[in-house]
Amino acid sequence: MQEFVGLSYFAEIPAVIFDVQRGGPSTGMPTRTQQADLIGAAYASHGDTKHVLLLPEDPRECFEFGAQAFDLADRLQTTIFVMLDLDIGMNEWLCKPLSWDDSRRMDRGKVMTADMLDDGRDFGRYLDVDGDGVAYRTYPSTHPTKGAYFTRGTSRDRYARYSEEGAVYVDNMQRLLRKFETAKALVPQPVLRPAKRPARDGVIYFGSTAVAMDEALAALEDEGVGLDALRLRAFPFPDSVFDFIAAHERVFVVEQNRDAQLRSLLVNEGEIDPAKLVPVLHYDGTPITARFITGEIARRLNPAVSEAAE
Repeated sequence: MQEFVGLSYFAEIPAVIFDVQRGGPSTGMPTRTQQADLIGAAYASHGDTKHVLLLPEDPRECFEFGAQAFDLADRLQTTIFVMLDLDIGMNEWLCKPLSWDDSRRMDRGKVMTADMLDDGRDFGRYLDVDGDGVAYRTYPSTHPTKGAYFTRGTSRDRYARYSEEGAVYVDNMQRLLRKFETAKALVPQPVLRPAKRPARDGVIYFGSTAVAMDEALAALEDEGVGLDALRLRAFPFPDSVFDFIAAHERVFVVEQNRDAQLRSLLVNEGEIDPAKLVPVLHYDGTPITARFITGEIARRLNPAVSEAAE
C-alpha cells in the first residue's frame, strides 16, 4: 500500500484513505484505540513524501471531513488521509447531528477544458503556472488532439516526459513542496480555546482527545491552572500553530501513542526546540480520560508536590 501512496504523491493522482487507528505494531491490540499512525501516514512511502492528514474529533467531523477530503484530493491532486482513531470508529458517541447541504458541489480543482486548450493555453501536466505548486490536469477525452499525457511513477519534466536529469527532478520535487505549503490554507484550521486569564503555558491536542480535554481544562481552571488550548485539525500545520507555540513558555502535547508522534511532527516541521514541547502520552488502548490529563499536567507543573506524594 505504501508504494501506491507514493505513486499518488508523485504522479499526483487523487485518493482518500480513512485510517482508523488501533493499537499496534502489527496486529497489536485490534480492538483497542490509539493515535499511533501519524508519522507513518504523514511520510508514507519511500523517498521524500509529505501527505495531508485530517484530524476529526468525533463522528460529526468525520462526516464533514470525509466530504472535504475528496475536495482536497482533487484540488491538491494527491492522497488525503482522514485520521480517526478506533474510539471514534467503533464506539458509540454523542455528537451533534450529521447534516448535509444539498447545494454543495464537488470542488474538482484545476481542470483544463477543451475551450482552454483551443484558446492556446500552454498545457503541461506538471507545469506550475500559478506559483502554488498545483498544476492543471485534463479529463480523458477532453480534446481530440490536445491535452493528453502519460501518468508515470518515474521522474519526468513539466510536460510529463520521462527524464532522470537531476535539475528536472529537483524542479519537480520543489514544486511538490510548494503544493504542500499551499495546503496549509486549504485544510481545516486549528481551534483555539484561550484560558480565562492570560496563561504562560499552552496545550496542543487532536482527535478523540477533545472530549476529555474539555473536561480537563475545566478541572484545571477550577484549581487555578489556566492553559491556552489549541486543537489541531490537520497536517500540514498552519503558521498559527507555530505562533501559538512561540507565544508560550512551554506547551503540553497530549496524544495517544508511545513515541510522541505529534510532538515529533511539530519539532520536525516547525524547527521547534524539543524542550519546549512537553509530551503527555497515553497508549494503553483505552480512551484517554480527563483524570489522566489533569494528573499528568499537574505532575509536571508541580514536580515537588508529586515527589512528596510518592
